[in-house]
Amino acid sequence: MRILFMCTANSCRSILSEAMFNHLAPEGFEAVSAGSFPKGQVLPRSLRTLERAGISIAGLSSKGNDAFEANPPDIVITVCDKAAGEACPVYFGPALKSHWGLADPSDVHGDEREVDAAFNATLKRIEQRCRAFLALPYADLSRDALKRELDRIGNL
Repeated sequence: MRILFMCTANSCRSILSEAMFNHLAPEGFEAVSAGSFPKGQVLPRSLRTLERAGISIAGLSSKGNDAFEANPPDIVITVCDKAAGEACPVYFGPALKSHWGLADPSDVHGDEREVDAAFNATLKRIEQRCRAFLALPYADLSRDALKRELDRIGNL
């Protein structure tokens, strides 16, 4: 199963989600990420947060969803924060879609400790959602039931 995590810049939340999902996922599951307006580089603090958590950063890069045209995802999860007035990207493929909104920790201003705390809290929330996702009984779920479960997880 191939999961695409999308946000606007593909430099923070979707990157954290891709890395965490792949860190936890069993064989047969793969996460990738993309942005509707990719920055072209991953935020260094995103990479440091992952490294401090013991999660590989190998292969992480900021890219657009056109990178997956030849190998489309089964599920697309947007992670932008609609409450912040941010426009979520749209993926027009046949994939199942869900929204797991996350506030952008790169928008937090303060000292190093406060900004690190925001990134760590975001990564922890992503971990909680990824674990819930990976605990689903896929073989027993219809497409509609899977969509409901994914939406439920997005509200965790």
